[in-house]
Amino acid sequence: MEARLQRRVQRYGWDLASRDYDALWQAQLAPARDALLAWAALQPGESVVDVACGTGVVALRAADAVGPSGRVVGVDISGRMVEAAATTAACRGVRHASFARMDAESLVLPDASFDVALCALGLMYVANAGAALREMHRVVRPGGRVLIVVWGPRARCGWAGVFDIVAAEVASDVCPLFFRLGEPHALARQCAAAGLAVRRESTVVTALRFPDVDEACSAAFVGGPVALAWSRFDAPRRSRASQRYEASIAAWRHADGYALPGEFVVVEALRPHEPSCATGPSGRPCR
Repeated sequence: MEARLQRRVQRYGWDLASRDYDALWQAQLAPARDALLAWAALQPGESVVDVACGTGVVALRAADAVGPSGRVVGVDISGRMVEAAATTAACRGVRHASFARMDAESLVLPDASFDVALCALGLMYVANAGAALREMHRVVRPGGRVLIVVWGPRARCGWAGVFDIVAAEVASDVCPLFFRLGEPHALARQCAAAGLAVRRESTVVTALRFPDVDEACSAAFVGGPVALAWSRFDAPRRSRASQRYEASIAAWRHADGYALPGEFVVVEALRPHEPSCATGPSGRPCR
């Protein structure tokens, strides 16, 4: 998919999903977010940018950690996601967190203006992940931390069949590279290519629990990355897609609902300090 079109699909798709996203996915994504924030170890007074912040779940937890002496800026390509995050922050009286609609590949933020950059389950949707990582490198100070979590390999994510099911109904490639960053060491390599020094990486294995097939289907089609395509399906297409998705997750049905396998990849990286300026043996200044 052409990059400009992919950005447009993501923007309007997540606008549609914004109302249902938290209710359908917050519990299932908690292990990934918990791991990200545990590694971040945010301290009072730190400045944080949350890239692809969605409805602000991670950004607001970051705001609690850094306290009023710190600041958090959440950015997302979806205007409705940003509005939801800002509304939640206002309702909670959180004044040191702000939110803005912004493309992860072109952050309208000053150089070296944050201690930490976070990106929780958003990098998979970016048209050019490398550009987004370079932007995170740019906006954190030298020595600053960059922490990212993405979905793991396709084979280890039980809901992955939704993409092929949707593609069978509409000529659209919603997320052509969605699971690529979850392959072994792929995210770490991308970080290194963006000039970041990878400090550690790990996987989080979990179960995505849904009480019944209706909620499992709603999470897959209404509250996730295929929401835009789903919104354009007529009743017969929705029925076929739902039946196919139910069949694709049947192996993980239990007496108390569904427990789909899920895996996440977490990476922590640092922006290296600039080399100190000194003269070498030749007397010439180092570069």
